[in-house]
Amino acid sequence: MIPRLLAIEWMLAHEGLAREGFFDSPSFSSVDAVLIDPLSIPTHWSRVTIDGSGDRRTHRGHDLGLGRAVATVMTRRRREASDLLLKAGGTLVCRLRPRGRPLYILSDDGPSEQMDRYSWLPSVSLVDRQHHLAFPANARFIPRRGSDVRFAGTDSPFEAYLKRMEGMLEYEAIFQDLLETPIDRFTTVLATNRVGDVIAVEIPYGEGRLVLVPPTRGISPASEAAALFEALTKSGTHSGFEGAPDWISSYETEGEPALRDELSSLTNRRDKLVAKIVETQEKYNAATRMKRLLFAQGRRALRQSAEDACRALGFETEQADEGLIIRSDDGDARMMLAASENAVDVQPYRRLLGLVDRDRTENADAKKGILVVNGFRHLDPRQRSTGYSEAVRRGCASQGFCLITSYDLFRLALQAAASSGRKQAALRKRFLETDGEFEFPAS
Repeated sequence: MIPRLLAIEWMLAHEGLAREGFFDSPSFSSVDAVLIDPLSIPTHWSRVTIDGSGDRRTHRGHDLGLGRAVATVMTRRRREASDLLLKAGGTLVCRLRPRGRPLYILSDDGPSEQMDRYSWLPSVSLVDRQHHLAFPANARFIPRRGSDVRFAGTDSPFEAYLKRMEGMLEYEAIFQDLLETPIDRFTTVLATNRVGDVIAVEIPYGEGRLVLVPPTRGISPASEAAALFEALTKSGTHSGFEGAPDWISSYETEGEPALRDELSSLTNRRDKLVAKIVETQEKYNAATRMKRLLFAQGRRALRQSAEDACRALGFETEQADEGLIIRSDDGDARMMLAASENAVDVQPYRRLLGLVDRDRTENADAKKGILVVNGFRHLDPRQRSTGYSEAVRRGCASQGFCLITSYDLFRLALQAAASSGRKQAALRKRFLETDGEFEFPAS
């Protein structure tokens, strides 16, 4: 059967899906599944002034009905969601976001209320002999951002949906229980980050299920809707979570012990392989970081890759001001880095000139100036014209600064890394003693 779907504040496009707003949509319980992104819900009270304590507070009777309207809609949506899950056995898929700044609704004739992105969620209480999971009463949606997604390896159709989104998932919050109840004892954890924080989970509500998933980026509304539609269709024939009792382990089926041992062995091998992949990836990243000299524009990326190049030449490096100070037995220098889609202009040269002049006059610590330029950074370095203006060339020559392109510094570092100590020292000395444009030594 094709499910009837309702998307609330979620940019999805599918012929079998109706898209509505949170405050004016049809009843949640009138469809088979609701897909909701609660991100924009707090915008409905964003005009309430933030008080001195940093909170938004409104007072019934003095707010033209805002507080009453928000509370009424939240209560109605909570009942509808409860009916959808507990009575109809439906599915509610919700993007996992931080709770956000709440709205406090004050009243003269009753208790105050607190509303946030999740005030519409229905309650469920899951209990066994040792633990109790009260959701959402004890739920914590802690702000934490990242894209390090680790899939749990379940057979849930919603984990299959997440895997189709691999590389496009970017979580903004993690799910924890206030009382540190083991979440996987009552729910199906679908994905975590690299340190084990839950970022996607399937929570049973009787025959229904609430699925919390991280947001996506870089995918079309039609493609994501198609993946969700497939997951919802398959979930109709997929049994939900049901925790096994402690005593079930004393009953074994034919072949179970051997399969359990094989699974344990494979898991250990997988964990070792994953650790080795992470280690090798870190080494690879460090080994290739210097290549960013050829295209990077951001100050941090340029400075890190320049540090790698200078270390390959035998310098010690120190981040200072906008660039680097490099030191060796052959001498010290102050390095400035600049990148542009066009030829680099005189501004970086002038900043370097000011810093070198300050070293000479205030610190009595004369340092040579080195200007590394990455002009026309979008082009292949072998196809670039001169990457700096004539004014930059004249200025560096007049001040005795070394003017070097990022490509030549990259090549110089590669040559130094492959050289013996004596040749490396000769390359370093040539680099330090160049006044004006650096000329790459012939092989």
